[in-house]
Amino acid sequence: MVVMEIQRNIHLNRLISGRHNGMIKVVTGLRRCGKSYLLFNLFAKYLRNEGVDDAHIIKVNLEDRRNLALRDPDNLLAHIDSKLKDDQMHYILLDEVQFVSHFEDVLNSFLHVDNADVYVTGSNAKFLSKDVITEFRGRGDEIRLRPLSFYEFLSVREGMDKADALNEYLTYGGLPQVVLMDSPVEKRKYLKNLFLHTYLRDIQERHKIKNDADLEELVNIIASSIGGLINPRKIMNTFRSVKHSDISQDTIKRYLDHLEDAFLIEKALRYDIKGKRYIDTPAKYYFDDLGLRNARLNFRQTEPTHLLENAVYNELNLRGYSVDVGQVNQFVTRDDGKRERRTLEVDFVCNEGYRRSYIQVAYRLPDEEKIDQELNSLRNIKDSFQKVVIVGGNYPTYQNEEGIYFMSIFDFLLDEKLLFN
Repeated sequence: MVVMEIQRNIHLNRLISGRHNGMIKVVTGLRRCGKSYLLFNLFAKYLRNEGVDDAHIIKVNLEDRRNLALRDPDNLLAHIDSKLKDDQMHYILLDEVQFVSHFEDVLNSFLHVDNADVYVTGSNAKFLSKDVITEFRGRGDEIRLRPLSFYEFLSVREGMDKADALNEYLTYGGLPQVVLMDSPVEKRKYLKNLFLHTYLRDIQERHKIKNDADLEELVNIIASSIGGLINPRKIMNTFRSVKHSDISQDTIKRYLDHLEDAFLIEKALRYDIKGKRYIDTPAKYYFDDLGLRNARLNFRQTEPTHLLENAVYNELNLRGYSVDVGQVNQFVTRDDGKRERRTLEVDFVCNEGYRRSYIQVAYRLPDEEKIDQELNSLRNIKDSFQKVVIVGGNYPTYQNEEGIYFMSIFDFLLDEKLLFN
């Protein structure tokens, strides 16, 4: 395994921008995506470079058994208090804080300490819940950490051909430990074990799920359906007719929520572009890490079109955009003279403040017929916002006579300013 420092500049800068804001900085995200490394290595290094001495950086790894006594909330509170030696700013970095009972009370105790700036991570089922911020009485500042972007991935695989690198990235994902592994066999084994024995077990234990077979089957369905619409009622009918399970629609919805809360998947709502309204069901789901998605299916369903779409979705979210799945209606005249309404999909409706971009993702554009197919939905959007087609491979980046941008997947993934430029 290669040992090197992986830069996580997007997330590090978000931590830095939260300094001294009077809130508890809570680093959340998928297990094993590098939360501890971000806090204890990269952020602590930044503080030292800024002139903060080690006496004012209070680090406690609560997963370390040598700190077993500090898992008691009163002991932890006393320990941190003993480190506040003067009136200068102290940076409190707590890793795996969920090991502390009533950790919310401990953290809230420092909200009114003027010379304490608090940063925490946690990675068990309880702390992975998106509602953890509410435990801090509205004084929690969430920094969502994601697996490595393709740009970060390439910084590790320096000198690797971009096409080969993208294929590896779409296959094994961006969990840092996986990226640093050399052997594909080692990667596959690690990802499969991690999914089964860490992520699913967390969900089962937190929510006391007894029939884990239904949960695992649902995960398989979602993994097989990235880029496709998911309807809980149809899934329920499939379970009952094929699996002979009496699972209810409400249970399926709860399981989907649990998978979201664990940051394994993200839900993308459909947005009616002309009607300017959201459509709750059916929705699309994308995996936070494609390596985990592929591992769940034993690396048997690796369709590049769907994987590329998932990668674009993850990159848009990483950059802080609001991302929906779009639809627009088209009226056509049939051969019998009657008018018919057809619904066309727009892969993503991407918003940043007052700016918007409509995005189609195409693995290949081999001929004019395929180009027209990808442009059809964009042509039926009559507003003046940006319209983009992201194409796999070394496709030229340009704007056509209709004002639609075509850009290579490499240009998109490696230049964060290109989209709204």
